[in-house]
Formats: sequence, structure tokens, C-alpha cells
Amino acid sequence: MFSSNIVQLGLKELRGLVRDPMLVLLIVYAFSLQIYTGSSALPETLNNAAIAIVDEDQSPLSGRISTAFTPPYFVPPKQISIAEMDKRMDAGLDTFALNIPPDFQRDVLANQKPAIQLNVDATRMSQAFSGSGYVQSIVTSEVNEFMDRYRGGSRVPVELTLRARFNPSLNKSWFGSINNIITSITMLSIILTGAALIREREHGTVEHLLVMPVTPTEIMISKIWSMGLVVLVAAGFALFVVVKGLLGVPIEGSPAIFLIGTALFLFATTSMGIFLATVAGSMPQFGLLLILVLLPLQVLSGAMTPRESMPDIIQYIMLLAPNTHFVILAQAVLFRGAGLDVVWPQLLALLVIAAVLFYLALRRFRRFLR
Repeated sequence: MFSSNIVQLGLKELRGLVRDPMLVLLIVYAFSLQIYTGSSALPETLNNAAIAIVDEDQSPLSGRISTAFTPPYFVPPKQISIAEMDKRMDAGLDTFALNIPPDFQRDVLANQKPAIQLNVDATRMSQAFSGSGYVQSIVTSEVNEFMDRYRGGSRVPVELTLRARFNPSLNKSWFGSINNIITSITMLSIILTGAALIREREHGTVEHLLVMPVTPTEIMISKIWSMGLVVLVAAGFALFVVVKGLLGVPIEGSPAIFLIGTALFLFATTSMGIFLATVAGSMPQFGLLLILVLLPLQVLSGAMTPRESMPDIIQYIMLLAPNTHFVILAQAVLFRGAGLDVVWPQLLALLVIAAVLFYLALRRFRRFLR
């Protein structure tokens, strides 16, 4: 009887969700378009920036510089004349315009330190700041390599060989896609469970449930498993179709371990959603509480900034939050191919935190029903 009530109440929640087109649209958007666009257009990432080059030198060195700007950071450069430079930038065709002056190679070989003019469209702020540094680094590197080969000697006694593990191309969208999935899981799990409870109260169906032979525990568990299942299926779709399929991000570890961790994480966040819904009196109040809860969880969990860069007290406090352990688990499994022998502490921590949140939410829910 206990399990039958939970199943039937959970199915009722699923039917209520299907009849709410706005929530369905939010789920579809959060686990598809939001992840794709948020990962492929990260603000701090230089991606396919438009650049034009005015080559007034027409030397081997200027040719090296012109061919050094390659995807994915830049589109293939446009070779233009100096008369076109300002017109193209005014028309918004180029973000960067590099002007290599006449006799540039001759002046470099003569150690006269010639200057190259770089015009930047500062209205494209996301690319202007990071892109200027990229352009300077590329030009400097090409000039140094040209000089080293010409004079036959190394400028420094030690050469650093860089090997990037887990993300050889240093593509920020790889990390951004997983972080966006974590954000969507957290946000939707709290919203769906909280909205389901508030919707019951606003429609007056809570009183109907109280006169039925069901307990508060059954009501709460039914909301947790139904809304958690929806988010879990959506997260699996986002991982395999959007992240691995459309974005081409390789998944190194076991998706099954990730989904097990996701289920435990959903147990914690759905309980948190019910707790917040019992505190809020209406959907607007629930939305305000959600902002106060989601921002610290996302910013301080280690998804945006490594935990090691945070103050020690923040690191210790955030160990009480489920997001911290889920971020560690997701990055270890999906990026570094970690197995259960590595991530079992995070799984155990998620289970303990979820149990505590469930207990607190159940106590609050029982008071809410009185």
C-alpha cells in the first residue's frame, strides 16, 4: 500500500507537469539550447573572431604573421588594403585589424623595434579584451621564432614543453558544457519540486490529499521521485545528445557512475526544493528564495572557480552543500575517467547530505500540512 500510493501520487505529478506547457518548455530549453549556446559562446572565450590584415611589408615575416591566426580562435584573416581598414571596422565586419608597416622585416632584423598597429572594435567587449592579448602573443611568438631561426640560437636556456591533460586543445566549451548541465540540474530540480508543492497549495488540492489515506512522507517521496526522474532523463539526454553529440565533447569516464551521482544529487536538491516551497508563501517569494540559494551554490561550488582559490573558511562551509561534491564527481568522472574507487567519497557525501535535507524538509512539510 505504501509503495502503491507513492507510485500513483508520482504519476499524478507527472500528469500535472505535462499539463503545464511553460514548465515543459523550460525543461526542454534548459537541457538543450541553453547548454549548447552557453557552452559554444562563453563570454571569456575567443572563438572565431573576425580579423583583417593590412600587409604593407609583403615579406616572409609578415606572411608568417598573417598565416598564424587560425581557427578556432580566429577566422581565416582577410587581406585588405589600408583604405579598407576603417570602412570595414565601421561596418562591423572586423573585430581586429592588424596593420603591418612597410620594411617591417628589415627593421626587425636591424633591431630597430618597429611597431605594428592593431585596431580593435571595443564594442565587442567579450572578444576585444581577451583577443588583444591573443594577437600580441601570436605576433611576438612569430617574430621570436623568425629571429631564432635566422640567427640560429635559442633565446632562453630552458624550453618549456606544455602538455595539457584531459583537454589538449584547452577548449573552454568542454568544461562549460558540463558546468551548464550541473546548473540546469540544480535549477530545474529545485524549481519543479517547489512549483509542484506551491501549485497544490494555490489550487487547494493539498486539502484533498489530507483527507485521503496517504501520509506526508508518501506525498513528499512521490514529488521527489517524479520530478527527479524528469530531470535525470533530461540530464542524460543533454549529456549524450547535446554535449557528446552536438558539441563533440569526449566523455572519458563511465556515464553510469555520473548518472548514479546525479540521482543522489537530485535526492538532495528536490528535498531542498520542497523545503524552500514550505518557507515561501507564493511563487514570487519562491523565486526570490531561489535566487538567494542558487547563486551561492553555483558560484562557490567550484564549477566557476577552483575551490583551492577560495578562502579556507568558504571551502569548509561549502562541503555542506551538495553542489560541491557533485561538481567534483562530475569533473572527475567525465573529464578524467575516474571510477568508483576515486569518487566513492563524493557519492557517500551526497547520500549523507541528501538524507539530512530530506529529514529537514519532511519535518517542515509536516508542519506545513497542519
